[in-house]
Amino acid sequence: MANRPVIGILTSLERARWSVWDQQAALTPTNYLDAIRAAGGMALMIAPDPVLTQDPHEALDLVDGLILAGGNDIDPALYGAERHPETQETMAERDAFELAVTRAAMERDLPYLGICRGMQLLNIASGGTLRQHLPEEFGHHEHRKAIGTFDGADHDVRLAPGSLAARAAGEELHGTKSHHHQGIGRVGKGLVVSGWATKDELPEAIESRDHAFVLGVQWHPEADEGSRLIAALVDEARAYRHARVEAQTGVAGGAATPARAT
Repeated sequence: MANRPVIGILTSLERARWSVWDQQAALTPTNYLDAIRAAGGMALMIAPDPVLTQDPHEALDLVDGLILAGGNDIDPALYGAERHPETQETMAERDAFELAVTRAAMERDLPYLGICRGMQLLNIASGGTLRQHLPEEFGHHEHRKAIGTFDGADHDVRLAPGSLAARAAGEELHGTKSHHHQGIGRVGKGLVVSGWATKDELPEAIESRDHAFVLGVQWHPEADEGSRLIAALVDEARAYRHARVEAQTGVAGGAATPARAT
C-alpha cells in the first residue's frame, strides 16, 4: 500500500459550517476521494495557493496524477467573453490557480482528468471557449435537471471508437450523470472532441492529441460507482509513478521521491 499512486485533487474555496464554526474552507466532496481510494490510489487535496500559482511544480512533484473537480462557473474574461447573466459565483483565485496547474501538468505529461468544470478549465487553458448557458442555446434543461442533485440527470454519451475516453470508460456508448449549465464552445489547441451527448450532440469529452492521458469529461464519474474513469486515471498514474522512479533510480519498482520533470 505504501506504493499507491498519489492523485492530486484541486479543492474549491467555499464558505462552510461545521460544529460551532462558519468559515471559509478548502473543500472537496468525499465521493471524489472515495473513488480514488477504491481504485487503489491515495488522494492528496491541494488548495489554491498564490505561491503554487506562480510555480505549480512544487505541488506537481508530489503527485502521479491529477484531477480537476467540478464546481463554480469560470470567469468568462479568461476566454475573452462578456459575462452572461447566468454565469455566477466565479472565483478568481481558484481560476488562476487551476489554469496554472493545468498548463504545468500538461508540460510534464502528467496523467490528468478534468471533471465538469475541470473539463471546461482544460479547454480554456488550451485557448478554447465556453458556451455560458446551454438552456438558452439548446432550449432544454436536460444537462442539469435539478440544482444540487444528480437525480434524473442520467443521459448517454457517444464516445469516439479508439479514443482515450472510450478506452477509459470501457465502452463507446456510456451512461453518465451530469450537472452543468455550461459547455464547450471553441475547442482549444491540441484538443479533440471525443464524446457527444446523444440527446443534442453537445461535446461531452475532450482529450489531448499530444499527451498520453489528458482527458476532460463533462459528466461526474465520481457520482457513479459503476464508472471506470477514475480507475483508468489511477492506473495511468501508477504506470507514470513506476516509470519516473525507475528513471531516477535505475531500478524497476525502486522506491524514491520522484524528481521534478524537466
